[in-house]
Amino acid sequence: MAMRSSNPVLKRAMRSGNAGYGQAPYGQGAPYQAGYPSPQSGYGYPQPGYAPQAPSFGERMTIDDVVVRTAMSLGLVVLTAVPTYFLAVSGNPLGMGLALIGALGGLVLGLVIAFKQSTNPVLILAYAALEGLLVGGLSGIFELSLMAQNGMAMGALVTQAVFGTLFAAGSVLTVYKLRIIRVTNTFIKVVTAATLGLVVLLMANFVAALFLPGGFGLREPSLLGLGISLLAVTLAAAMLMIEFRQVEDALNAGLPRKYSWQLAFGLTLTLVWLYIEILRLLWILKSLFSE
Repeated sequence: MAMRSSNPVLKRAMRSGNAGYGQAPYGQGAPYQAGYPSPQSGYGYPQPGYAPQAPSFGERMTIDDVVVRTAMSLGLVVLTAVPTYFLAVSGNPLGMGLALIGALGGLVLGLVIAFKQSTNPVLILAYAALEGLLVGGLSGIFELSLMAQNGMAMGALVTQAVFGTLFAAGSVLTVYKLRIIRVTNTFIKVVTAATLGLVVLLMANFVAALFLPGGFGLREPSLLGLGISLLAVTLAAAMLMIEFRQVEDALNAGLPRKYSWQLAFGLTLTLVWLYIEILRLLWILKSLFSE
């Protein structure tokens, strides 16, 4: 028996005659974050009450639309990350300043895009540029600390994190396509609840860090920090599976092409989170076990 989508747009699309494109069994909105996970609701599609019309020829979203727009967003992340990385890894305070701008700006703009369910390419590409500042700054800061600690060559940590992210994303896509793990509504609820719990812990740690060095140690190079990073990487990978489900649901519902920008936003955001968590995990491992 086919499961029903929890996404209001997909429900209406199937009831209004778009079901011929294929029913979407899951389709519940996925949580998002800006720099770090911040679950949002109502992701991706128009508000309840919107009844999409069957798009005319050439207007319906295709997988190529999603791939191209995601590539544009990720390309902009890299474009702003590279110069910020070199500033940060050289010890230039501007690198840390740009990372802070990226974190705060990305948080605000990400929330605006999520709550407004915006498909505006200018906003989404601006968000990608801000995420690049955060990614580049954090990469340089983590690598600079390892260079000072054990003489690690510049670029080594970032290279490993990039390949680790590509491997993780490829593995998640394979697991999803082969249906080794099925993204059911229960799966979505469990991942969402776990992500909310992680957010609460990280927020408490951030507040504690204002008064105690390192806060509760949740993000420090320690066994506790290692465990939290492993959990965060696992949740980011699970969120990526939910993103793939969102893409499939949108294609099955025959949504208009403009919504490929919203899907690109979600994929970019989740991949950036996955990279940051893998970067931090490698930093903790090398800090703990370096000679």
